[in-house]
Amino acid sequence: MMFPWKQLILLSFIGCLGGELLLQGPVFVKEPSNSIFPVGSEDEKITLNCEARGNPSPHYRWQLNGSDIDTSMEHRYKLNGGNLVVINPNRNWDTGTYQCFATNSLGTIVSREAKLQFAYLENFKTKMRSTVSVREGQGVVLLCGPPPHSGELSYAWIFNEYPSFVEEDSRRFVSQETGHLYISKVEPSDVGNYTCVVTSMVTNARVLGSPTPLVLRSDGVMGEYEPKIEVQFPETLPAAKGSTVKLECFALGNPIPQINWRRSDGLPFSSKIKLRKFNGVLEIPNFQQEDAGSYECIAENSRGKNVARGRLTYYAKPHWVQLIKDVETAVEDSLYWECRASGKPKPSYRWLKNGAALVLEERIQIENGALTISNLSVIDSGMFQCIAENKHGLVYSSAELKVVASAPDFSKNPMKKLVQVQVGSLVSLDCKPRASPRARSSWKKGDVSVQEHARISLLKDGGLKIANVTKADAGTYTCMAENQFGKANGTTHLVVTEPTRITLAPSNMDVSVGESVILPCQVQHDPLLDIIFTWYFNGALADFKKDGSHFEKVGGSSSGDLMIRNIQLKHSGKYVCMVQTGVDSVSSAADLIVRGSPGPPENVKVDEITDTTAQLSWKEGKDNHSPVISYSIQARTPFSVGWQTVTTVPEVPPSEVNGGGGSRSELVITWDPVPEELQNGEGFGYVVAFRPLGVTTWIQTVVTSPDTPRYVFRNESIVPYSPYEVKVGVYNNKGEGPFSPVTTVFSAEEEPTVAPSQVSANSLSSSEIEVSWNTIPWKLSNGHLLGYEVRYWNGGGKEESSSKVKVAGNETSARLRGLKSNLAYYTAVRAYNSAGAGPFSATVNATTKKTPPSQPPGNVVWNATDTKVLLNWEQVKAMENESEVTGYKVFYRTSSQNNVQVLNTNKTSAELLLPIKEDYIIEVKATTDGGDGTSSEQIRIPRITSMDARGSTSAISNVHPMSSYLPIVLFFIVYALW
Repeated sequence: MMFPWKQLILLSFIGCLGGELLLQGPVFVKEPSNSIFPVGSEDEKITLNCEARGNPSPHYRWQLNGSDIDTSMEHRYKLNGGNLVVINPNRNWDTGTYQCFATNSLGTIVSREAKLQFAYLENFKTKMRSTVSVREGQGVVLLCGPPPHSGELSYAWIFNEYPSFVEEDSRRFVSQETGHLYISKVEPSDVGNYTCVVTSMVTNARVLGSPTPLVLRSDGVMGEYEPKIEVQFPETLPAAKGSTVKLECFALGNPIPQINWRRSDGLPFSSKIKLRKFNGVLEIPNFQQEDAGSYECIAENSRGKNVARGRLTYYAKPHWVQLIKDVETAVEDSLYWECRASGKPKPSYRWLKNGAALVLEERIQIENGALTISNLSVIDSGMFQCIAENKHGLVYSSAELKVVASAPDFSKNPMKKLVQVQVGSLVSLDCKPRASPRARSSWKKGDVSVQEHARISLLKDGGLKIANVTKADAGTYTCMAENQFGKANGTTHLVVTEPTRITLAPSNMDVSVGESVILPCQVQHDPLLDIIFTWYFNGALADFKKDGSHFEKVGGSSSGDLMIRNIQLKHSGKYVCMVQTGVDSVSSAADLIVRGSPGPPENVKVDEITDTTAQLSWKEGKDNHSPVISYSIQARTPFSVGWQTVTTVPEVPPSEVNGGGGSRSELVITWDPVPEELQNGEGFGYVVAFRPLGVTTWIQTVVTSPDTPRYVFRNESIVPYSPYEVKVGVYNNKGEGPFSPVTTVFSAEEEPTVAPSQVSANSLSSSEIEVSWNTIPWKLSNGHLLGYEVRYWNGGGKEESSSKVKVAGNETSARLRGLKSNLAYYTAVRAYNSAGAGPFSATVNATTKKTPPSQPPGNVVWNATDTKVLLNWEQVKAMENESEVTGYKVFYRTSSQNNVQVLNTNKTSAELLLPIKEDYIIEVKATTDGGDGTSSEQIRIPRITSMDARGSTSAISNVHPMSSYLPIVLFFIVYALW
C-alpha cells in the first residue's frame, strides 16, 4: 500500500530517533492583558507580555486589529523575547486589539485578545456658565458636562471656593453617572457659585469647570409638591457576573423625599446588598444570576410618591468547563476532541489550527463545539485551539495533536518474562507493543499457533486469555505483532502450579496463665513454589525477637506452627497465620483466650468511719476473662497481728436494667427494685444515668422512691428510636453505691405520620368484605411498624361505635367477617407502632352481597355405569332478597375418604368420569355472589356390581360404606344432558 504522506512518516521516525519525548509544541506561560496607558505619562513605552514554552523554543509575531505588526520599525516597536514593547505610544495609532502568535516546528498558537486603551482628560472650555435662578423650596439640577476624555471619571462639586466641597445628604446628590449636582429642595443657604470637579480614575488628573451661580428668585416661595425622580437607572441594565453594580436614584420634591428600594418580585434583599449616600445608591457586590431581576426606587413625601423601575440582566463571559488536552494517536485512527464552556448567552465555538481558522472538509467536522477528524494522517499534526465566545468575551484552549506512524516495538512496554498462575484460575497474557496504527496480534505456544476455543480467547487489545488453566497450558507463549510498517515479537513463559491449601489450621483456644500452647498452621503446596509463613497478633506482625522468650516457630518446610511458652495475659487476642507464595496466599485465624487471676480493685476509698464500721467503695479491676465471684476485705489495726478478714455488707445496684417504648419524645428506663434487706440504711433511692450513644457526658437524675421500677425522661429534642447508654445506681444516707452495667435502650418510636394510600374495599360474599391498601413508607431507623388497624361500621351504625381488626405490619389486606348481608359498610385504615397509631386513611365503602338461596337443589337423580356417573337436578330459583344463582357445585368423595373433590358447572346436570370401585357420597349446592347456597341431601352411589344402576336422593338409606379402598384417579367432563 502506498501512502501520500510517506515522506512525513519518515520525518516522524527521525523525530522519534532524535528524542521525540523532548519535542513540545508552544504553550503560553504569559499572555497579554487589557491595558490602559495614561496620556501625558512620564513613561515613554508600554509592554504587552507574551511568553511561551516549547521545544524547539518558539518565535513570536504580533497583530494589531488583525494586521501583522512590523517589528522591524525599531523607532516604534521592539520584541523583548516574546514581549511587545510599544515605544512612544500614540492614542491615534496604537489603540486597538493585540494578539501574540507563538510558533515552533510543531505548530502555532494565538494568545487571547488584549485591548490597549489610552486614558486622557481634556480641560473644560473656558465659556462662562449662565446664572440659575430658582425659588426657595424648589428643586434644581446643576449640569456638569465633562470635557472630552477616555477612562473612568469621578465627580465632585465646589461650593464658592476650594476646598469647600458640597456635602451630600438626603437633600443634595452628586451623580457619578452624569456628574450633575441635584438639590431636592433649595434653601437660602444654597445661594452661591458651584464648580464641577472632574477627576480621571486612571491618570488622577483633575480639571475644573466654570462656576455656575445659583440665586433665589424674589417672586415667592415654592409650595409643596410630590417627588419628581430626576436620577434613575436604565430600564434594562446588563450586569456581568462577579461585578459590582451601583444603581442611582434621587428625586426633587418639597418636603424632601425619602428614597427606598425593593425588588419587584417581592423577594427580600440579600445581606450583601448595601444602601449608600442616604439611600441614593443601591450597591450589589459580586453580582450573580440570582441578583438579576426588576428593581424599584420609591421616592415619597407627604404630597405623594413616585416609582422608577429598571431590570438588571445577568451576563457572563465564557468560562471553561472542559479544556482540550494534548493527544497523541496513530495514523488511520479517528479523533474526537470536545471543549465546553459556560456563559450567558450560551457561547458559540470555533477552532484554529496553527493560528489560522480550521478548514473543514468531509473528514473534518465541528458540531456543538466538538471537533472530529476521521482517518488521521501525519499532516493533521499541529497546534489546535478551541475558542468559545459570546458578545461579552472569548476564551482560548490550546493543545497539540501528534499523529504518529511506527512499526510495533516492545522496548517501551515489554511483555512479562514469567507469569505464574494456579490450576483452575484465569490468566491474561498482555501484548501491548507501541505501534501506530495499532498492531494486529497473533500467538504461538512453542512452535504451534494458538487458536481460540472454549477456554482460550484472543482479546481485542492483542492479549491472550486462558480460562480454567491446566498443567498442560504451561509453556512459552509468543505474541507476534504486525502493522503496515513492520513486525515485532514478545515472549512470556507461563508456569502453572497447584493451589496452596491449609491442611491444619489454628483453632480457638481457652487456656490459663503459665500454660504452653501450639497454634498449628500446616499447608499443602506446589513443590515449584517457595512458601513464607507469617503470623499476625491482634492485627500487627508478631515480633519474634521482642517476644522471643514466648514466641517460637516450629515445624518442617510445610509447617509454620506457632508455639507460645509460659503464656501470659498479654497474649490474649486474635492470631492469624498467613501463607504466601509467588502465586497465591491463604490465611486462617483463631482467637486465644488467656484466663488469669483478677486484677486489683481500683480507686479504693474509705468514705465514712464509725466506732464499729467503715464504709468502703471501689471500682472493678480487670477480671482477666474470669468473672469476679466475690471480694474479700481485710483490715488491720496497730494492735492486730497481720491482716484479718472482716465482716462486710454490700450495697448492690438494681438488676434487669432495660427500657424502651413509651410515647414520642420519651426515653423509658426500667429496672428491678433493690430488696429492702439490701438497701443498707435509710434514704435509699436510685441514680439514673443516661446519654445518647457516642456522647461522653452522662445526664443524671435521682429517683427517691426505693420501690419505683421505672423512670421516664421527656424532652422534645429526643430523636425517635435512637440508642441511649443507660445505667442505674443506688444511694442512701451514707452515700452513693455502685452502678449497674451499662446497657443500650432505645427511645420511644414516633407514631406513623402518614396514612395508608390506595385503600379499597371489595365485597366477597354476603358476610365478608376484603379491605386492601398500600404500605406506608417506613424505615427501620424509625422503629418497628407493628401493623395496621382497620376500622369498619355499617351504614346504620355510628363511626364512634365501629369495630376494629388488626393485622401485622407486612400485611396489605384484611378480611372483615361476620357481616350482615346486603348492607353498606364503611372502613378506614391506619398504621400503628408502640408509640401509637397514625392518621386514618380516607373512608371507603362496599356493600355485602345478598344471602345465597335457602332452597337446595331438589330431585337429584343419578345414573351410573362402571366408569361414569350422570347427575341431574332441579333448578334453584333465588327469592328477591337472595343472590342470583350463577352456577352449581358438585361435591363428591369416596365413602372411605374425607378428601372432597369439587366440580363447578353452570348447568343443572353433570357427568363424572369415576371408576365405581367403591361407594361415592355426592351433594349439590347452588353458587352465588353471596356464597354457596343450601346443600342438597347427600346421595350415596354404591359400587357397581352390574353393568349400570340408577337412583335418586332417596336411595342413600339403602347403601353401606366399604371397609377398605384403593387409590383412585378422578376424571370429569361437564356437559348438558339435553
